[in-house]
Amino acid sequence: MSVEIKLSRFNRIYRPGELLEGKIITTLNSSISYQSIRLTLNGTVNLQVRGGSAGVIESLYGVIKPIPIMKKVVDVRSSGKIGSGTTEIPFSVILKDPKEKNLGEFYETFHGGNISIQYLATVDITRGYLHKPLSATIEYIVESDKDNLPQKPIPPEMVIFYITQDTQRHTLISELKSDPINGELTVEASAVPIRSIDIHLIRVESILIGERIATESSIADGDVCRGMTLPIYIILPRLLTCPSILAGPFSIEFKLRIVITFESDLYKKPTKADPVSSKPWMATESVPLELVRTA
Repeated sequence: MSVEIKLSRFNRIYRPGELLEGKIITTLNSSISYQSIRLTLNGTVNLQVRGGSAGVIESLYGVIKPIPIMKKVVDVRSSGKIGSGTTEIPFSVILKDPKEKNLGEFYETFHGGNISIQYLATVDITRGYLHKPLSATIEYIVESDKDNLPQKPIPPEMVIFYITQDTQRHTLISELKSDPINGELTVEASAVPIRSIDIHLIRVESILIGERIATESSIADGDVCRGMTLPIYIILPRLLTCPSILAGPFSIEFKLRIVITFESDLYKKPTKADPVSSKPWMATESVPLELVRTA
């Protein structure tokens, strides 16, 4: 015997004010009696501090108490019987009813290295004390409502900077209002041959001392012609990115990092794998990003 949850949308993506609809499907060899069929919707922010990037005290605790977003319990059916074979039991529940109070903000689904925002639907078929209950769980994806942005798009602004040994840090501000990320990069001059040019999309999680790369895209392999415009086109990975969050106990922020690797004998020497720290044969530039949902 088995039980599963099948949602009405194949991509399992919902907005907070929408109905979560689907079916509870049971496959039984013989009919069974049950006391109740209950559907539970849970939304939580899970925080975890990993030993490699935390202090001694933080490492002892490891997992921090989850932050609840929502918990809703719905009785789909009262006591009764389910016949043998395959049975489909429909259900429908609104995720965030405006009449309900004490509901937290619905953050978008996000699966990070130390921060995970997850929404789960669980069905429990209780059968009494002498029988093991039947249960199944499925994750559904929550996307936040679009932000209130100006009607007219803000024109792109060119930011000119120079990457040298002496000037490696610049205060740059950029705001992302579209998907994917696109732009241009031009190498005006370089005294040393270039091995490659890469763009890193980096997520910065507040409970982690450091950064994690969400995706990496190469825009040049080998030395490039000076003065040539290189196109930039990066598609955001859905579950590894979300709108930027500043929520007090945790935050999720993003930035783009341009990494230029030069031809050097030092490049061939083995070093400790660390995609964030700078190397003597590399030059980097970071651009902060604010991710917002526009559709």
